[in-house]
Amino acid sequence: MDAIYSSEEILRLSSALEQSSEHPIAVGIIKKVKEDKIQIPDLQNFKAITGKGVEAIVENKQIKVVSPGYLRDEKIAIPEDAFSDAAETVVFLLVDGKLAGYIALADEIRPEAAEAIKIFKENNIKVLMATGDNEITAKAVSDKLGLDGYFSEVLPHQKVEIVKKLQDEGEFVAMTGDGVNDAPALAQANVGIAVGSGTDVAAETADIILVNSNPQDIANLILFGKATYKKMIQNLIWATGYNVVAIPLAAGVLYSSGFVLGPAIGAVFMSLSTIIVAINAQLLKKQINKR
Repeated sequence: MDAIYSSEEILRLSSALEQSSEHPIAVGIIKKVKEDKIQIPDLQNFKAITGKGVEAIVENKQIKVVSPGYLRDEKIAIPEDAFSDAAETVVFLLVDGKLAGYIALADEIRPEAAEAIKIFKENNIKVLMATGDNEITAKAVSDKLGLDGYFSEVLPHQKVEIVKKLQDEGEFVAMTGDGVNDAPALAQANVGIAVGSGTDVAAETADIILVNSNPQDIANLILFGKATYKKMIQNLIWATGYNVVAIPLAAGVLYSSGFVLGPAIGAVFMSLSTIIVAINAQLLKKQINKR
């Protein structure tokens, strides 16, 4: 690794490529650059390296910010100390094809994520993670959250393959994502859920768009769906049972026994049935508000 590049220079060159990206890694780098008041240089000929990183010309130098997978593909040795912390995501800076340094970003796990996973497990819902992060980071996050499984160093097209494989195994798949790379998988999933703070492409592809970037909203969404379905069944059973009894009575099935249900009373009972269904549906709102 080229030792002439300081930490500030590594951040400065990397920020040139990441300044227009909405990726969480890019956001983290730009945040640090702004905190340190580092001037972001201009760039030319920006290109995306599909699933592996980005490249551009900065100050007449070929700059690349790439994943560990790219280094392995190019047979570039990865520094032994790059993954000293399992919870960190690491990207590497290449200058004119040579490794200049790396940036390690710690992606803090939000408390809402752990709470969402807990709700999923209580409802017998499997939770899997597909990430572009390396194996060490992916395993650390999976173990901390107690996930049912994970896929590391996943390329964009592989996310679609993962969804298809799960569907072939008979699973009903709900996919959550926020980036351009997630769009094909969101379209393939039985239910695509886009995070509102993500890209327009992901939002346009998904079936559901979450306004906030709160993982617990996904759990609440599923609970809301289950509660709604339960209310539908309750109302259907009530309405069917009510009509099975009330319609024959209104038709005079007990006329020979001297029981006659007059039109006025029948209308009252019919209205009562509708009111009961409406009240039961309103109880759903109270259940949601409690959460």
